[in-house]
Amino acid sequence: MKRPNTAPSRRRPNRKTSPSSFQKAQVAHRRSRSNRTVHTRNGATQPLRRLPLLLPSPPSPRSAPTTSPPPPTGGQMAPSKQYSEGGQLQLMDAERIEEEEECFESIDKLISQGINSGDVKKLQDAGIYTCNGLMMHTKKSLTGIKGLSEAKVDKICEAAEKLLSQGFITGSDLLIKRKSVVRITTGSQALDKLLGGGIETLCITEAFGEFRSGKTQLAHTLCVSTQLPIHMHGGNGKVAYIDTEGTFRPERIVPIAERFEMDANAVLDNIIYARAYTYEHQYNLLLGLAAKMAEEPFRLLIVDSVIALFRVDFSGRGELAERQQKLAQMLSRLTKIAEEFNVAVYITNQVIADPGGGMFITDPKKPAGGHVLAHAATIRLMLRKGKGEQRVCKIFDAPNLPEGEAISFCIIHIHVYQNFLCNW
Repeated sequence: MKRPNTAPSRRRPNRKTSPSSFQKAQVAHRRSRSNRTVHTRNGATQPLRRLPLLLPSPPSPRSAPTTSPPPPTGGQMAPSKQYSEGGQLQLMDAERIEEEEECFESIDKLISQGINSGDVKKLQDAGIYTCNGLMMHTKKSLTGIKGLSEAKVDKICEAAEKLLSQGFITGSDLLIKRKSVVRITTGSQALDKLLGGGIETLCITEAFGEFRSGKTQLAHTLCVSTQLPIHMHGGNGKVAYIDTEGTFRPERIVPIAERFEMDANAVLDNIIYARAYTYEHQYNLLLGLAAKMAEEPFRLLIVDSVIALFRVDFSGRGELAERQQKLAQMLSRLTKIAEEFNVAVYITNQVIADPGGGMFITDPKKPAGGHVLAHAATIRLMLRKGKGEQRVCKIFDAPNLPEGEAISFCIIHIHVYQNFLCNW
């Protein structure tokens, strides 16, 4: 007969009832972060104000009851067919739109500071729709607006300074503010990895290269990927496209939208397009764009290309200085739009021959625009042709990205546009 096992059973102690020291430290760290305070100028302390972040909305679970999505309209964002059985993809709701609008102060708030409504209307007619954009203008340019004297401009600027804080901030506050940067996917995993996630908002991304190197093709892809939700590495916003070369083709948007399983008609309705013929027309389009961005959620601005009209309207070395000055003003306007409305600015640039490049360089080319364009662009990408249909992208200049290259493939079918794009 076997003896009964009278030894006590060895059970592992329940670790959930006794939290470890590491868990206690985590709880204490969270409490300390929630109670963080900052010191004001008068010596008082106030709780740290956190900026609103655009958090991705999770997709609906598969076990949820299936509902048919509502039909898309021109004013709605483009729905995706990926979750058609579980409902429409969750885009930015009304509460998050209000949080996004809090990033800038409307120019109408100056009326509460004692500014005449007629003067506010004059600012809006000049293309200034936010207090942030107002502080980006010099007093000299504001006095050039018809009906605004120097005394009125000083009063308007003082009222805007009360609504905004234009002083110094700490590095920690700037790091929190950088959390609002959205990275829009390019449709290529290799290129997204090279860019650290995609095209960034709050800055200008320039792509230069010779003809048929993929600049406009990337612009068409960004028109669709920008309308994806945040949790799908999109921008969850509309797109503004300024075409100076006449290369935008809406029929190319259709296969790209089908690739991302989106409604092509709704995608096209969320793209506003303008054809520019002179550099003055191009600049005026940027002035009128501020009114649309102040009312609707835009996330991307494309200028294809930024230098083409300047090379036509200005000729010779005698007009070179004036051309560079006008180009600098337009690039400054693009930078202000990017920082004012938290949008990504993607511009394409042409190349010129560089005879002084050296005899050991097989293909001496350099981007057009000179040093003015080089200093204005935050991230510069160089695109060139590879073998066959390959396109190679190289980071030419970036403040936070290392140098590297990414090879992207483009599959083209001549008969139909259905598989035009695609493995950028």
